Amino acid sequence: MRYATRPLWMVALLVCIAACSKDKSIDQPAKLTPIAATLRVERVWSASVDDKKAVPLRLGLGLAVDDGHVYAAGHKGEVVSFDIASGRMAWRTRIKAPLSGGTAVGNGMVLIGSSDGQLFALEAVSGKRRWSVRVSGEVLAPAAISERLIALRTVDGKLHALAPADGHELWVQQQPVPRLSLRGTARPLIAGDLVLCGFDNGKVVAVNASDGSVQWEATITPPHGRTELERLVDIDTAVRVSGQDVYTVGFQGKVAMLAIDSGQVWWSHDASSYRNLTLDDDTLYLSTADGEIEALRTRTGAELWRQKALAHRGLTAPAAVDAANALVVADFKGYVHFLDKATGALAARTSDGSVRVSTPPVVVGNMVLVVNDRGRISAFRVTPFTTARK
Repeated sequence: MRYATRPLWMVALLVCIAACSKDKSIDQPAKLTPIAATLRVERVWSASVDDKKAVPLRLGLGLAVDDGHVYAAGHKGEVVSFDIASGRMAWRTRIKAPLSGGTAVGNGMVLIGSSDGQLFALEAVSGKRRWSVRVSGEVLAPAAISERLIALRTVDGKLHALAPADGHELWVQQQPVPRLSLRGTARPLIAGDLVLCGFDNGKVVAVNASDGSVQWEATITPPHGRTELERLVDIDTAVRVSGQDVYTVGFQGKVAMLAIDSGQVWWSHDASSYRNLTLDDDTLYLSTADGEIEALRTRTGAELWRQKALAHRGLTAPAAVDAANALVVADFKGYVHFLDKATGALAARTSDGSVRVSTPPVVVGNMVLVVNDRGRISAFRVTPFTTARK
């Protein structure tokens, strides 16, 4: 049964159940304790996008960076571009739609989707609208952009390919949507001639970018359990690709490595996450649904370390800060946490205010950019204490 055919009371009920499943609100968040910081974290600038009184379940409006600028959008329709180094606003525009999925940037344009089923393309240098199109369902994740096509997921289980020039539909693929699913969708990934995406039925599908034909599909975790809640196996995370290997993780499912040419599963083990994976050299990092952070060997899936000090704090996906040999995550209280990549030890902590951060931090060099659920953007500079500042 698709979202579009459900009564409004059922949609509200499913959203509440999914939110409880994701946030683990019945579990007490770990209390933060003092740490011996090994990293210096300095706020460089802050800004905001108008998002006052926005809908609290704004899961998809993250930041995007390109060519020295960061792009942000608010649920009420505002889209803004800032200079990364200074925080100076380059342009600001307003779209008359409830924005819910973005931002994505590439090929000179910024893309943002809406909860009423529209996709908007703006000029990256000016914010001027290029085009807009209506798609079949709500957009909760950023699009993927290449010169050949735009790949977009909608909540009705469809993967759309759109023409970058004007947004007309090139092809569409669809997977069945379970009666109950988490509120969220995976961001597609374009890898060469393939478009890869996870779906709510626990499958990863590889689609030929030229004609939309399915090259392979792989079930990461089949639904199991007696109740619909127990049978949730959504893949709401963007797959990651390294060479000929594909990595993915599902809710109440598994983290796995697949072959990009066939979808064959090379290794997998139990895991539960609705946040994106991060790849770094030979290591995979993920935030679990319970708020633990894990580091796994990419070739074998062997666990390298696990950090439990931030359990049940509604963590974002981790991002790698290579300049400081660190990972960064943010939590439901607006705290930004830094961990040593090699050991998982907590290395620093700062605050972005008391508002939840739902989308992953964005890293540019030694700069970390964070946006909270009320549209406040903070830019931090991260340096090891052992590194002399110029």
